[in-house]
Amino acid sequence: MERKFVLPKIGELSATVSVDSICRYEKVPTSILPTEDEGSKYAASLVVEAIKKHKGDSKFVLGLSTGRSPLGLYKELVRIYENGGVSFKNVEVYSLDEFYPMDPASPRSRNYRIHEELLNHVDILPENVHFPDTTIPMDKVNDYCEELEEKVSGKIDLMIMGVGELGQVGFNEPGAYAKSTTRRVQLSYNSRKTQDSFFSNPNDVPKMAITMGLDTIMKSKKVILIIWGEDKARVAYNLIEGVEDENIPVTCLQEHDDIHVVIDENAAQELTRVKSPWLIAPPVEWSPKLIRKAVLWLCETVKKPILKLTNQDYVKNSLTDLLERVDTYDNINIRVFNDIQHIISGWPGGKPNADDSTRPVPSSPFPKRVIIFSPHPDDDVISMGGTFNRLVQQGHDVHVAYETSGNVAVYDDVVLQNIDTAREMGFGDIYNEIKEIIDTKVPGMPEPRRLLDIKGAIRRAEARAACRTLGLDDRTNAHFLNLPFYETGGIKKGELTEKDIDIVAELMQQVKPHQIYAAGDLTDPHGTHRICVEAVLRAFERLKDEDWAKECHIWLYRGAWQEWDLAVADMAVPLSPAEMIRKRHAIFRHLSQKDIVPFPGEDSREFWERAEERMQNTASVFDKIGMPEYQAIELFVKLC
Repeated sequence: MERKFVLPKIGELSATVSVDSICRYEKVPTSILPTEDEGSKYAASLVVEAIKKHKGDSKFVLGLSTGRSPLGLYKELVRIYENGGVSFKNVEVYSLDEFYPMDPASPRSRNYRIHEELLNHVDILPENVHFPDTTIPMDKVNDYCEELEEKVSGKIDLMIMGVGELGQVGFNEPGAYAKSTTRRVQLSYNSRKTQDSFFSNPNDVPKMAITMGLDTIMKSKKVILIIWGEDKARVAYNLIEGVEDENIPVTCLQEHDDIHVVIDENAAQELTRVKSPWLIAPPVEWSPKLIRKAVLWLCETVKKPILKLTNQDYVKNSLTDLLERVDTYDNINIRVFNDIQHIISGWPGGKPNADDSTRPVPSSPFPKRVIIFSPHPDDDVISMGGTFNRLVQQGHDVHVAYETSGNVAVYDDVVLQNIDTAREMGFGDIYNEIKEIIDTKVPGMPEPRRLLDIKGAIRRAEARAACRTLGLDDRTNAHFLNLPFYETGGIKKGELTEKDIDIVAELMQQVKPHQIYAAGDLTDPHGTHRICVEAVLRAFERLKDEDWAKECHIWLYRGAWQEWDLAVADMAVPLSPAEMIRKRHAIFRHLSQKDIVPFPGEDSREFWERAEERMQNTASVFDKIGMPEYQAIELFVKLC
């Protein structure tokens, strides 16, 4: 099912802006598509075009990579093939990398995944498919890599690649030598953490791999680099506008003679034409939020609060067009100051009997019926626990819908501890039975249903405890939807289907909410948040003509990884120190998720620590621009 959700867009350049103007900042040809699906289709069309243009008797040599990035592209290539739009009979394929050592038949191998995602569905000849042989003995692997380098160096007609969050291409880690060739490499913590999404146990992620080198990649005749999602926005900026840096390997591709970068709008957020378009050319329209964005950018640039900005500050920083087309600097300052001041509200459900002409939420009706959709059983309290608490304490009829079971995020030793506790309390002894199930699990295969059911039960009990901490009746107002797309038994999830949407729509019809809160966070590394918000929006779209839906508004909160940009926020809910502690206590109820850091690395903090720092940093931004000083703030975007 095609994904439609994109982050809020508040301004854009005119379509008539010259390429030269954009190239003042961008060093490589870049196409920005609205969504990952549209970007995948566009990238696939470039691949098909290159295959069809290939002339002569020689095979068209295609370099392929794995991971999340190319999944949509491969799916589109299969669709085009099935419709007769392309043939792969004259295509020869080389894989960019593979874990070492690794059984080629293992579901966790790159070999297996590329076959499952693309090669098994097209007419490519088996003898034209080449993957690194990761069964080669350790004492022979260096000689093998040299032989493989001779086969591929300068022979690849088109290389398709994604990029890691730290700028890795293939398994070329930060600091990789620009002239590196095909070789065996040691995988860093970050690369292993990224690959954790394909393994049931983080300790199972291989510590080594065979990868083409940066020089090998650079000798490809053409490169298509695809980048999706806001978690890749910084690395997209580094490649497209930054300087070449060996600690960001992908930046070496700035020197490639024929590279085309395809990204979605979420990954393009840090690019100048998106983040501060006025530096390139006047925007199409100075909308209220774009004005706010420009003024906040100016505050950060000159290190001043809003009401201290001067006419000279605007002129010196390329905002003359704003003054000429909108208003004088002092009137703009006051307008933006009031605009931001009016989104601050301690009454997220509306304040009864109050003048709500400048408040983000109307006072009527009161109390409101509210559904908080939480992708996992803890996102509600991690991301908006303070607002959740306010809604309950202020008398609204609040319901929480946990969209997935979260069962794969419970470790086996946590299961055994819970089973042992039940045994010690006299509630039955199934310890040995469950221990045997755990001991006989097959690596790479879905977990046994019996074990998943227990893990799901653990997470439900934790979610109920968190609800009770915030004063919610966990028996009547906590709903566990167990959406089918999640229940694959493994880390990799299924596609969103009508069955998932039906379940969400049924709850909406039951509650008939005035407010819906959903996770608008797209940086979740396993993609669950993205699918869950699609389920909510598609269900609401189906019901939009219902009487209750016409009065309902959808508010988006962020996940544990980042907060909304103040430029797009529609409501800011300030929290007191006491409310911060109550939120923390609710997060602590999720014991299976606490104190567990499978990969000790650069950010080993728990979710509550990340959440508190995020909220305090947001409050600090308000303070710096001249707003009242708060302990912490949670931000929301109004979708409709």
